[in-house]
Amino acid sequence: MTSGAMSRVACTIHGIMSRLLGILLLVAGANCMYASNSAVVDLRPNNFDNLVLNSDHIWVVEFYAPWCGHCQQLTPEYDKAATALKGVVKVGAVNADEHKSLGSKYGVRGFPTIKIFGLDKKPEDYNGPRSAAGIVDAALNAASQKVRKVLGGKTSGGESKSKDSKDVIELTDENFDKTVLNSEDMWLVEFYAPWCGHCKNLAPEWSTAATELKGKVKLGALDATVNTLKASKYEIKGYPTIKFFAPGKKDADSMQDYDGGRTSGDIVNWALEKLAENIPAPEVVQITSEKKLRAACEDKPICVVSVLPHILDCQSDCRNGYLKTLSTLGEKYKKKMWGWVWAEAGAQSHIEDALEIGGFGYPALAAVNIKKMKYSLLKGSFSYDGINEFLRDLSYGRGGTAPLKGAQLPVIIETTPWDGKDAEPPQEEEIDLSDINLDDKDEL
Repeated sequence: MTSGAMSRVACTIHGIMSRLLGILLLVAGANCMYASNSAVVDLRPNNFDNLVLNSDHIWVVEFYAPWCGHCQQLTPEYDKAATALKGVVKVGAVNADEHKSLGSKYGVRGFPTIKIFGLDKKPEDYNGPRSAAGIVDAALNAASQKVRKVLGGKTSGGESKSKDSKDVIELTDENFDKTVLNSEDMWLVEFYAPWCGHCKNLAPEWSTAATELKGKVKLGALDATVNTLKASKYEIKGYPTIKFFAPGKKDADSMQDYDGGRTSGDIVNWALEKLAENIPAPEVVQITSEKKLRAACEDKPICVVSVLPHILDCQSDCRNGYLKTLSTLGEKYKKKMWGWVWAEAGAQSHIEDALEIGGFGYPALAAVNIKKMKYSLLKGSFSYDGINEFLRDLSYGRGGTAPLKGAQLPVIIETTPWDGKDAEPPQEEEIDLSDINLDDKDEL
């Protein structure tokens, strides 16, 4: 072979090898979306358990497919997050298209899927923004929870959000309908994400508002990153999002957006205004059992207790007149969220004794604070004007109070509810005197 021919063969081989090398580089580049010097660790079945599950580090792991457009868009942000978290939280990526066993093991059904392997190595889905800042926030939150758990303190973020206040009710996909929709109460529900900074800022305000509104409006919190069914149902697209559920009967669509401020004062004022718009006038309940009294009064700031004349002294028209006056005043003061109850004279003697009502005759009325075990007695006329003046003074902090006699809830006697009818006077027994001889005299 001539030297020229050998030269041409060498050039041909060199060209083929160059093309093969190019193809191999392209294939390698297609299968690994992160450069060799990236802070993102390439995870595979042969190193995953050792690096991730058997380590003490928090890991953020992306499951991707090289052909996935969303994965390609995420790459620079994920790379940036890995660089920012270097030395604090480990960041890795799995080519789940190539390593299908890993994707299947962790329930990966779409790309990209990001999971956080925390202290107990139970992976949690990351559903936050596909940005470096969002990923970093979630990773730092997981790291913070690990540190606090090791120290024996409370975890931070969403996990402890509803536990920090006994008055904030933790909601889930499973208990939401029963707790909120099947309730007659008014609800404010916060949909939050554990990694969300604004949610963390809201947490103490939400807790304080829940305590101030206790007995009037219920406040709940739902982790929308875990309870995705309700988050999807109510189209939650940002965190925190607050939804309002009016008092009374509800259905799945009984919801309005909350458009108030984010301080506890803003939340309380907004809730009370809504409550005033929606609340019905309170029922004036007859005290026939302790259960009835507690249901009407226990959680109320004040309970208005009336003792009406016995039905024989004041028949149905008379009694209904008094009840109408009380109902009208209940409507007037409904924003106060007071309880309204009544008993027939003599039926609940322990209540009359505790309120020292007996000396003023019937009807009588007292305003009672069950929590403080204090009361104030109406000394004016039992009329609309007289009771209104008495209650108005109480509203402004005027008027004297006295401790409830015995400093505890009086014993309640089980009685039959009034049937709304007049009462028949007791009939005197007729004595037959026909067989008595009035002329007979007893002999001593």
